[in-house]
Amino acid sequence: MLTLPRSLRAELKEPLGPVYTDPQALFEASGTPIVAVGDVVTEHLLSVATPAVALVDGQTKRTPLDTPVDLTPFDRKHAVENPAATLSRELLETLAQAIDANERTVIVVDGEEDLATLPAIVAAPPGASVVYGQPDVGMVLATVDERRQSTVRELLTRMDGDHEAALRLLGSPDTSDDCELQ
Repeated sequence: MLTLPRSLRAELKEPLGPVYTDPQALFEASGTPIVAVGDVVTEHLLSVATPAVALVDGQTKRTPLDTPVDLTPFDRKHAVENPAATLSRELLETLAQAIDANERTVIVVDGEEDLATLPAIVAAPPGASVVYGQPDVGMVLATVDERRQSTVRELLTRMDGDHEAALRLLGSPDTSDDCELQ
């Protein structure tokens, strides 16, 4: 549905919030619900609490994990396909439904879950926390608010593909007022 163009890659390396190395401190600073993106982040958060939604792909830094994350704390498990550097329709739909659900949900991604941070910020309610890994640095805590959602919607519109349909799947209103669709 959306593909990351090479021109946007460098821009996505900047953290969308403060970086933590201590899961307890991150948890104490977070709002609800918590959406965890990535295996290592999910494992760290599970040491203090179960996120409302977690996305895992069995890898860290594109290398398979020796020991997979324990998924037993989650109530529901969904499997989706999402190739590297993309956001598939299946991932977007499943993520939006999981955020709206009242059950702890893990989404197991066949492919790559790295970009799921962006749609998670758009789909999550204000005050929620989206946590993702900053390689070799720590865990980024992105608190969802109107400004951050607007920034991320604008980033999504700069990806290749059907931006309007993607934003509709995430429950985001028409963004023509706050950013230009390409």
